[in-house]
Parts: sequence; C-alpha cells; structure tokens
Amino acid sequence: MSSTVPKSSNIFWHDCPVGKTDRQKLLKQKGCVVWITGLSGSGKSTLACTLGRELHTRGKLAYVLDGDNLRHGLNKDLGFAAEDRAENIRRVGEVAKLFADAGLLCIASFISPYRRDRESCRALLSDGSFIEVFLNMSLELCEARDPKGLYKLARAGKIKGKPYLSRKIPYLIMFLVRELPFP
Repeated sequence: MSSTVPKSSNIFWHDCPVGKTDRQKLLKQKGCVVWITGLSGSGKSTLACTLGRELHTRGKLAYVLDGDNLRHGLNKDLGFAAEDRAENIRRVGEVAKLFADAGLLCIASFISPYRRDRESCRALLSDGSFIEVFLNMSLELCEARDPKGLYKLARAGKIKGKPYLSRKIPYLIMFLVRELPFP
C-alpha cells in the first residue's frame, strides 16, 4: 500500500507482516468497494443496507459507509460547498480503501455528484476492486419521495445544488421506476 503525504516529508509507510492476502485468506473473501451513487432519494441507503444484510446472511463480512452517517462523525466539519463535497468523498475513499485492504466488502452510499471525485476514489484501489453502481432514478420520482425534504427546500430557494454528474460508463446502472420494495 502506498501513500502520498503532500504536507510532510518525514512520514513513512510501515509495512506489517500480516498483509492483504493474509486477511483475504482468513475471511475467505476478497475485499472490494461497491460505490452506490445517485440523486438524493434514489434509494442508495436502502440498497446499501439491503445488500449489506444479504451479504451478512451469506456469511460475508461487509460494512456500509453512508453519507449522512459519516457526516455525524468523521466528516461533521464539512459543509456542502464543492470543496467540502470533494473533501468528504476523499476521506470516504481513503476509509473505503482501508476497509477493502482489510478484506471487507465495503458498500459506500453517497450522492457523490462529481465524476472526478469518484474517479479519484477508484484510483485508490489499483487492483480494480472498485464497483460503481449508479441508481438512475428520475428526478421527478426522487422529488416525489423526498425523504429528507431536500427537494422542497431547494424549490423554496433555501438550499442550492448543482446537477448530478454521472460517470460515462458505470459498472452497473440500475433504473428504478418506482420505490424499492424494501422496508
């Protein structure tokens, strides 16, 4: 594993005798990151938690990193300006990389509207273990669902946002025409 430390020149990576392959053998699984992205209200968290539950029932060790949950702790100092969104996703990408290196199936559920930020996260996992899933639910359906009231606030001019910038060719695109049938 390598690291770049732009603000310091006297920090060095310390390799440990137990490596990624050892952890994969112990867990009987290969760590990866499943990055679920899409509009607010598209069902990202529902899908992430459902996938996490299904993997658990199959005896696989998985962990869900959810956008709102991480903003309660690790990223609570960040807002929603473009530079804060970029830093939010950078931090999450680093955590997801560590989870995948530990052998976990990391399910990241984030709006992550900027393609360059998602591509930076993908680049952290050099062995191709980054799977991007774009939930392509219509804006109209997301706005009708509006579980957090964000679309109502945006229509009232109380919050501002930019259009979602999807990847050109994600690994998987899920077209949702109605609400997911999960609790």
